[in-house]
Amino acid sequence: MAPRLEEALRPVLRGDLPVRLRAWDGSSAGPEDAPVVELRSADAVRRLLRHPGELGAAQAYVTGELDLPAADGETATGAIDRALTHAWAVAADRGLAGLGLGSAGALVRALRGAMAATDLRIADLARPPAPPASQARLSGRLHSVRRDRSAISHHYDLSNEFYSLVLDPQMGYSCGYYPDGAPTGDPVAALERGQRDKLDLVCRKLGLEPGARMLDVGCGWGSLSLHAAEHFGAQVVGVTIAAEQKAFIDARIAERGLGDRVEIRLQDYRAVPERGVFDAVGSLEMGEHVGQGNYPAYVRVLHDTVRPGGRVLVQQMSRTGRHPGGGPFIESFIAPDMHMRPLAQTLGFLEAGGLEVRDVHALREHYVWTVDGWIANLERHAPELTALVGEEVLRVWRLYLAGGSMAFRDGRMGVDQILMVRPGAPHSLPPGRSW
Repeated sequence: MAPRLEEALRPVLRGDLPVRLRAWDGSSAGPEDAPVVELRSADAVRRLLRHPGELGAAQAYVTGELDLPAADGETATGAIDRALTHAWAVAADRGLAGLGLGSAGALVRALRGAMAATDLRIADLARPPAPPASQARLSGRLHSVRRDRSAISHHYDLSNEFYSLVLDPQMGYSCGYYPDGAPTGDPVAALERGQRDKLDLVCRKLGLEPGARMLDVGCGWGSLSLHAAEHFGAQVVGVTIAAEQKAFIDARIAERGLGDRVEIRLQDYRAVPERGVFDAVGSLEMGEHVGQGNYPAYVRVLHDTVRPGGRVLVQQMSRTGRHPGGGPFIESFIAPDMHMRPLAQTLGFLEAGGLEVRDVHALREHYVWTVDGWIANLERHAPELTALVGEEVLRVWRLYLAGGSMAFRDGRMGVDQILMVRPGAPHSLPPGRSW
């Protein structure tokens, strides 16, 4: 099978196979020193026939029908990074689209030709396997309150125990901050420092001090809400639509005796009733989930809830290209309905919503270092994570973290902290940057 696939794919790939291909019948083809791709089942090819390119390959990988074996001393996530990095390099060198698969039609014709040479009937090839159990299944109007809740639940309600094994102790699920540059030593220890330094940075930029009222829009597992209250004396309201997250934060509030300073609501951002009462509003990597059409409504909440002269900080990812949701894999398995855009477009929305942009702080490389820590945790706790969520979900996360790290490393995605004020009263921002 492997030599037949190699022969069929050569015109699509504009050359020889860039990987060492091993097929389910024991055959192999391609350079012996290239990253290995194992097709463990004909179902892997069936998925590529149905969804040529990224989605079909991702479905085959997460189900184990396709594998990328690790070399000696290499983690499973490291093997994904090595193989995908190699594929991107070959695609760029040969002028191929995507990951070097050429047009969808040419790929399908090549795969059909190769598979038809076996004893499988064409009717068998046209019958795709069922979608993986880990793939999102949403219904309803895009970015309605009900659908948004379902989309968030798909990812964030996986289990608090799962995330506690992957994230840092403060449960920060956004880009950290590494003021001294690329960390050395243990990536897990560096992750904890990076998240703590990020929270300090955000609180300083927001000008928090004892008694200041802060709104945390999309508060996650409460890392910012708890840090602002515990270390800066702020009075915090946090909102989330993930029930698992609220339960987690409420338990931490009780453990730390912060019940008089932190209130967490199970509430959609559009339902926050306060107007003009908060001294500061923070929102860390929430804006990606509200959708393009709803982004003006999100900005309106940021603007209307803070008092005139108050500060607003948004930390948000940016992306160019034809996949604002992150690509078929991310949109199908990780963050359904997510929408990212170039930074300049986001700044346009914020300014059109009445906020004055005062500072933009690019952190793209910091996300690579943050994901390094998450990957280290994932691999260290792989047995426990597998017991919690199963092998398929663990494979989803390996592919997610490896691909995300590459996107930030190679400049296909960015992340920025955008600091603003609401006009209408004097603000207290210093003339020079104090952070």
